[in-house]
Amino acid sequence: MDVYGTDSDARHGPDGPGRPGGAPVPAGSPALDTSSVPDSPPEPDSLPEPDSPPEPAGPARTADPQHDAPPVDAGLDPGAAAFPVAPAPGSYAAPRTGVAALSLRYQIGAALALAVVAVVVCVHVGMVFLHVAPSNTLTKVHGRAIDDWIYPEFEQNWKLFAPDPLQQNIAVQVRAEVQEKNGEVRTTGWYDLSAQDGRAIDGNLLPSHTEQNELRRAWDFFVATHDGNNRPAGLRGALSETYLRRIVVLRLGRDDAAGKGGTIDQVQVRSRTTNVPPPKWSTEKISDKPMDRVLPWWPVTAADTDGGAR
Repeated sequence: MDVYGTDSDARHGPDGPGRPGGAPVPAGSPALDTSSVPDSPPEPDSLPEPDSPPEPAGPARTADPQHDAPPVDAGLDPGAAAFPVAPAPGSYAAPRTGVAALSLRYQIGAALALAVVAVVVCVHVGMVFLHVAPSNTLTKVHGRAIDDWIYPEFEQNWKLFAPDPLQQNIAVQVRAEVQEKNGEVRTTGWYDLSAQDGRAIDGNLLPSHTEQNELRRAWDFFVATHDGNNRPAGLRGALSETYLRRIVVLRLGRDDAAGKGGTIDQVQVRSRTTNVPPPKWSTEKISDKPMDRVLPWWPVTAADTDGGAR
């Protein structure tokens, strides 16, 4: 028979109670049932939940994370509501900005100004388009008005995209015939106006548009409207001559060419053209001798001077 048989009075092994060497079982004690004693503490999930009041009778409600989540602490005091309450409609009005902040009179003025600017821009864009467009009915009928609008300030050309770009330096120079205070007449030396513009542009990060283009475009305008004998071709030729003469007279006055008490009676303009030397690796041979184009003397009137006064 097995020592741990069912008929044995040993309940806890050889040394358990009821065996020799083990602790005696007191008389009258109930038998120990080890099957009901847990081997380890109960898990938290297995603990019984505390009693809670029963849910009221009604339809079943599913969990809603948006409504069941606790309110977010937005820095409000404990007595404030969890969510801000929108003000009642009409309790306040947002401040007006921009044109809407102006009075009705100024709004009308701003609208009229914008309308005038829009009209001028549209007219200018249309004139430029007709100027560069091929010959058509509008340019044949209104060509004079288009030219008066474009020249000389807004003339368009395609030299930047020419397959053979300019390879010459053209300097515009002028000299004057001055009547001194004592009645004597003297002739000044040549003033290189193009060189003056070049010095003003060189090293200047924001050069003036006048210094870059005024004199150069005036000379191009003159050459395009005059023949090889410096005779004007049509009304544009006379206009280009007047435009160039006024520019050189203003430049001479800026340089005080007449001196103290003197007046400028006549001016003479010339251009000096010099070929740009080819690069060292080129075999092209060109002349380095400057070529001059000298214009006739032009009398100076009061309209050619600054403010109309000599």
